[in-house]
Amino acid sequence: MQRPEAWPRPHPGEGAAAAQIGAPAPPAPAGEPAGSRLQEPSLYTIKAVFILDSDGRRLLAKYYDDTFPSMKEQMAFEKNVFNKTNRTDSEIAFFGGMTIVYKSSIDLFLYVVGSSQENELMLMSVLTCLFESLNHVLRKNVEKRWLMDNMDGAFLVLDEIVDGGVILESDPQQVIQKVNFRADDGGLTEQSVAQVLQSAKEQIKWSLLK
Repeated sequence: MQRPEAWPRPHPGEGAAAAQIGAPAPPAPAGEPAGSRLQEPSLYTIKAVFILDSDGRRLLAKYYDDTFPSMKEQMAFEKNVFNKTNRTDSEIAFFGGMTIVYKSSIDLFLYVVGSSQENELMLMSVLTCLFESLNHVLRKNVEKRWLMDNMDGAFLVLDEIVDGGVILESDPQQVIQKVNFRADDGGLTEQSVAQVLQSAKEQIKWSLLK
């Protein structure tokens, strides 16, 4: 049985155009020709990072802007992304005006989301750093049950890589050193536990509302 087609990957230099298919372009200011403006460079390159299980259920997620302001919108987006990517061998997708890079590991799917104009290699460096750092924290067992047992460490890893949408670190060794330092210094307590509990509460609340 032929597997579903992945999102078509545009030729180099056409990522922005492909990602914008189906989405109206913002209007240019009065008196200014359409398409004459270039997007301002920004440090806020990451829109979201999330990890889903093999059924598309959220295990860990952080959103860094208001593209999806509600839990309902976030989880609908995650479900849509999962349905488009879980049976493909690709590593990149263009969808809804966004660039998404992703990687699977046993029963986990890791996603990094940026805008359509973001450099794919930069997003991929974040994804690779996340995976390699988790590989160390989870003792080379990047799978659901190990992630669930080490969720506080996973949140620390993510916080060392991305802060508020800004990429802080893309070197796994540096991330691991910082995570170990924070753990030894007692940093793996109140904040991380609170994040895990809040994420779990939101997940349960949304599941009950469905």
